[in-house]
Amino acid sequence: MDTTSEKKKIRKLIREQKKRTPKDELKRQSRLIQEKLMALPEFQNAGHILLYNALPDEVDTKDILTRWYEKKKLYLPVIKGDDLEIVPYEGEERMVAEKIYGIPEPIGKKLQDESPIDLIVIPGMAFDSRNNRLGRGKGYYDRILKRLPDVPKIGLAFDFQMIEQVPAEPHDVKMDMILTPSVAKNNAGNDTF
Repeated sequence: MDTTSEKKKIRKLIREQKKRTPKDELKRQSRLIQEKLMALPEFQNAGHILLYNALPDEVDTKDILTRWYEKKKLYLPVIKGDDLEIVPYEGEERMVAEKIYGIPEPIGKKLQDESPIDLIVIPGMAFDSRNNRLGRGKGYYDRILKRLPDVPKIGLAFDFQMIEQVPAEPHDVKMDMILTPSVAKNNAGNDTF
């Protein structure tokens, strides 16, 4: 099976698993993951964090946004054509629904200088123990990660999103850590807690 077909198959399996998992369980797992993230030294020490506003089937980040946006500089991606622009998050009242996915996005000017960002927290469809990430297939995050190659990257995932092997290609960017409700994998593939 070629890589593209394999990726499509994995995305389909993960979507089906998300639909089968009760919403209460996804919320419970999201809370655990957010608490783990907020307790990490990488998060505590970061001053400028690129987060994401979750789709209904992704690990939620609302608690982080609510608790930290007045204490740290938080940014969210905004879809612009085939790319994501990075825009400061300034609270729920400064958000508007995006047209493609319906996710609220921040209103404001895109960040011209992305160099202050010192942590990236992103979703994915699937991850593996070697810190490979499979996205939704549009390449949005791949382009951001290539612009910020030296910034630590943490992927957030439900337990069932950890699979044996993500079909990775040479251009794919690995995560430095993956957080699930039951484990955190660091960049050496070791459990951190």
